[in-house]
Amino acid sequence: MTGARVSLLSWLRGYPRAWTRSDLLAGVTAAAIVLPKALAYATVAGLPIQVGLYTCFVPMLVYALLGTSRPLSVSTTTTLAILTGTALAQAVPDGDPVALAKATSMLCLLTGGMLVAAAVLRLGFVANFISAPVLTGFKAGVAVVIVVDQLPKLLGLHIAKSGFVHDLGAIVVALPHLSVATSAVGVAAIALLVAMEHVAPKAPAPLVVVALGIIAVPLLHLDTHGVTVVGHVPTGFPSLTLPDLSLAGTLWPAAAGIALMSFTETIAAGRAFVAPGESYPQPNGELWATGLGNALSAPFGCMPSGGGTSQTAVNRMAGARTQLAGLVTSLVALATMLLLAPFIGMMPNTILAAIVIVYSIGLFKPADFAAIRSIRRTEFWWAVAALLGVVLLGTLKGILVAIVVSLMSLSYQSLNPPLYILRRKPGTEVFRPTSDRHPDDEATPGLLILRPEGRLFFGNADHLGQRIQPMLEENRPRVLVLDMSAVFDVEYTALVALIDAEEKQRLAGTELWLTGLSPGVLATLRKSRLYDALGEHRMFYTVADAHAAWLKRAPR
Repeated sequence: MTGARVSLLSWLRGYPRAWTRSDLLAGVTAAAIVLPKALAYATVAGLPIQVGLYTCFVPMLVYALLGTSRPLSVSTTTTLAILTGTALAQAVPDGDPVALAKATSMLCLLTGGMLVAAAVLRLGFVANFISAPVLTGFKAGVAVVIVVDQLPKLLGLHIAKSGFVHDLGAIVVALPHLSVATSAVGVAAIALLVAMEHVAPKAPAPLVVVALGIIAVPLLHLDTHGVTVVGHVPTGFPSLTLPDLSLAGTLWPAAAGIALMSFTETIAAGRAFVAPGESYPQPNGELWATGLGNALSAPFGCMPSGGGTSQTAVNRMAGARTQLAGLVTSLVALATMLLLAPFIGMMPNTILAAIVIVYSIGLFKPADFAAIRSIRRTEFWWAVAALLGVVLLGTLKGILVAIVVSLMSLSYQSLNPPLYILRRKPGTEVFRPTSDRHPDDEATPGLLILRPEGRLFFGNADHLGQRIQPMLEENRPRVLVLDMSAVFDVEYTALVALIDAEEKQRLAGTELWLTGLSPGVLATLRKSRLYDALGEHRMFYTVADAHAAWLKRAPR
């Protein structure tokens, strides 16, 4: 808890009065965006709409007191909502309201507990656990799933949901039976949201759309045309709900995935909106803040929460200077719970679907896929694999796919370290990798210079040797120089492989020379017989030194 106390004092101590107006205005403005979206995300999770309000109140309040990011706005997000909905559908398949409330409480408690445990173990480094391309694909998959999930509500269709492919087919079959009035209201809401995002990006577009939808119901008698509304929303504080501990075994895998995504999104949003002069969010401090926010929210009927990029962007653009803005947003949510709940009940369901669709589509960014493909084609296919994993297997299994693909990505890079042939730039002592850009670089007869990069260990030692062997056969050098300046560690298995390779090449008439040894690698070599076999005269500081030594002894 030390990190949390420091965080609380850091923004209260010496707080400039001049910032007060900006924080108050930002908090109210962010609330106008956050609250309608949270209401919509509650429906994505299959929960009563008021759960969205509760999730804007308690987690936001806790984070305002304990968080380390000044502008971060914390409630629920598109990703967390769909993951929550999938988990609850498995735990409570019959959708019983009482059982659902207890399951939600348990899921929130487990998520918070895992984040707190990660904070205790100082596991903040997991913020970078999922690679950026894989996260791009995962979020794109979530966007596709959510849009298909919300289309029936948008169009006034009634289908039995049982998976992405089936749902998509059922929507196509049911299209002739759509509600014209419901579809018209939903499409108009989408058009207005998109228009306001382009024309007036700082305006609270979701709030405007919600307000217009509520006014339109009695004004245009939409209920008589088949447009359904949210219905009764309870006023006041949420009733306390104890978690169903018996569901811990069922829900913990989903809670682990939600905790990972919550923390990943929180850190990403916090880092993205750091202003000049501000410190970056502290990963372990963020684990404390979001973990306690989730755990303390559990009995209040909240769904799992985390920092959201879009709402944090609004908070920052509206002038947020400190966590006071988040505290104001939380209090606005409280006021809405106490005073405005009856009006929320008059909102058309298709409006909520429109809000979810508009802000979910933003997760699918073709430009990001194109950028990845233009730079790293392999990572592009990893992003596609993550997308397909979410769409075809579901969001919870999609997280597993994303993690596995990330690990495969890491393994692939570790198992295939770069290996370059170095040649001399004419007229200099500069040695650089062979390239079509430098066709005139000179190879020295009798000398083959190679530069491996990265850590040499049991996973890549044999593969690296297999890549070097054809180069030796093609060049038939008298001396093989390994430039080790980019190798920061040599593991035991790799060292044994290097010793064996040196002996075989020496018998075949090729000497091994080493250059650019780091202190750590040199210390490892000193303990092996390779050091005695090579001797000091075959180890050099630089490639240029080794090249000069070869020129002195090379046959003329």
